[in-house]
Amino acid sequence: MTLVRTLTGKPPRLKAPAGTCDTHMHFYSRQYPALPNTLNPPDASVEDYRQVMKWLGIDRAVVVQPNAYGADNRQTMAGVKALGDAARGVVVVKPGIDDVELDQLTRDGAVGIRFMNLFGGTLTWEHMDEMTARVQPFGWSAIVQLDGCTLPEHEAQLRGLPINYVIDHCGRFMEPVAPDSAAFKTLLRLVETGRCWVKIAGFYEFSKEGGPAFEDVGRLMRILTQAAPDRVIWGSNWPHALAEKIGYPDDAHMLDRLLDWAPDEAVQRKILVDNPAQLYGFKAS
Repeated sequence: MTLVRTLTGKPPRLKAPAGTCDTHMHFYSRQYPALPNTLNPPDASVEDYRQVMKWLGIDRAVVVQPNAYGADNRQTMAGVKALGDAARGVVVVKPGIDDVELDQLTRDGAVGIRFMNLFGGTLTWEHMDEMTARVQPFGWSAIVQLDGCTLPEHEAQLRGLPINYVIDHCGRFMEPVAPDSAAFKTLLRLVETGRCWVKIAGFYEFSKEGGPAFEDVGRLMRILTQAAPDRVIWGSNWPHALAEKIGYPDDAHMLDRLLDWAPDEAVQRKILVDNPAQLYGFKAS
């Protein structure tokens, strides 16, 4: 039975401040060919997402290139164009790309490069040094998805990156870790450098304790938001590419986790508005 994607519902308890930015969402369309063995959910359009924005109180969005399309950024950048000044793009570009194309992507709203070290990602650790240096002159940042349990073995490489970068999906610790674990301590050390950010997103996909509290993730995020409130951002992970396998999360409840993980309203504003504005070049709200 095909699930019906949820586009609206009961409003979140957290009243999103003006300028709230969803820093992780995707668009999908059967108009574009998907790579084999990648998640390719039913079409998710700009019109659909506008309903989600209205539901949650989102004013801005960062459209992230899905694994499904590899380095074919047409669907992502079409979404950025449709959303206009309220959107930015994070894309996948391969070694050998020329300055003309990078410049055009930048002019069209691309501000970042995606490295995906899980689930058939196109760019992985082996490409990271070369490609971060390649996009540095264009002012881009990076997002990096990995199994956070492996962070200690990648710490040196991440510290050496020449651009700002975001550790995706709360660190995506595929097995729960304690706050005093080597992996989480590594994450905190990286954040302390001032060039590493962490994105609260997609935790329902890997939490072993599950909802409604997702406490195996929450106990880490409370520490993080207290230790580094200027280096945390939030994303919806819409349209939830794994939903056909694990069910659709309640998007309002995903936002409301901030009421528990970052209960101070000033910190919530940093996470939802100020931090993404700084990282992705939106005007101060």
